[in-house]
Amino acid sequence: MTLTELRYIVTLAHEQHFGRAAERCHVSQPTLSVGVKKLEDELGVLIFERSKSAVRLTPVGEGIVTQAQKVLEQAQGIRELAQAGKNQLAAPLKIGAIYTVGPYLFPHLIPQLHRVAPQMPLYIEENFTHVLRDKLRTGELDAVIIALPFQEADVLTLPLYDEPFYALLPAGHPWTELKSIDSKLLNDKSLLLLGEGHCFRDQVLEACPALRKGGDNNAKHTTVESSSLETIRHMVASGLGVSILPLSAVNSHHYSPGVIEVRPLSAPAPFRTVAIAWRASFPRPKAIEILADSIRLCSVVKPQASNE
Repeated sequence: MTLTELRYIVTLAHEQHFGRAAERCHVSQPTLSVGVKKLEDELGVLIFERSKSAVRLTPVGEGIVTQAQKVLEQAQGIRELAQAGKNQLAAPLKIGAIYTVGPYLFPHLIPQLHRVAPQMPLYIEENFTHVLRDKLRTGELDAVIIALPFQEADVLTLPLYDEPFYALLPAGHPWTELKSIDSKLLNDKSLLLLGEGHCFRDQVLEACPALRKGGDNNAKHTTVESSSLETIRHMVASGLGVSILPLSAVNSHHYSPGVIEVRPLSAPAPFRTVAIAWRASFPRPKAIEILADSIRLCSVVKPQASNE
């Protein structure tokens, strides 16, 4: 039994496809297949049930893969301890962030972190919460920056900051005459939303209950889904509709004054809590501490200046 074989079965269990698992392990499909079969022969049990259309874990395979994942994590911990030596800030840190946080946080975070931990460069990935969760669990990422709630076994979370939501309007929109926007107004207007899978979409819908399925059947709103906040900003600027942004994204644009307008939502204004999550067994707690402190110092949620 080798760590390589354990990595094969953990990856195959996740992908449920020999070709994709082999690609992720950077080996040929026959090599991965032989490695999996060799481990099954050694253990004397079938870890996977194979068919032409699917690869599934057997009941005993589920327990084996769970234990294999723990072994791989412990082995990675040994490597990182050896690499970092006495200095936990002397090796790269693998960070993931949700799409609606990363683009607005990283330009502030990286210079700040470089000042306090110059020997700790960041490997960065932006993705959906469920993908970041999987990669954190398997050790592909060391920590992830997400919005609460976020619950995972053997994972610690630390709230970093609360971020209010703001309304984004095209210049000349009637609502620009208002000092704040009541979320109830959004029910009868064209609201531009992120697509399925974005947790920020769910948080906006939670703030505007009548937008959800099963709400007011007489509501005449129209939703236009997009894949990024920046695409939504462009559509708002063109006059297609209005949208909701987290505060950190409000001023992150290159439009000249007079193209788009921003207004706060009326009290009680909805907000999200951005947090950092990491495995409880991660062997570099000092790196997590420095990362969290640096994020707090970035001031990405500085209150929006009044437009008056």
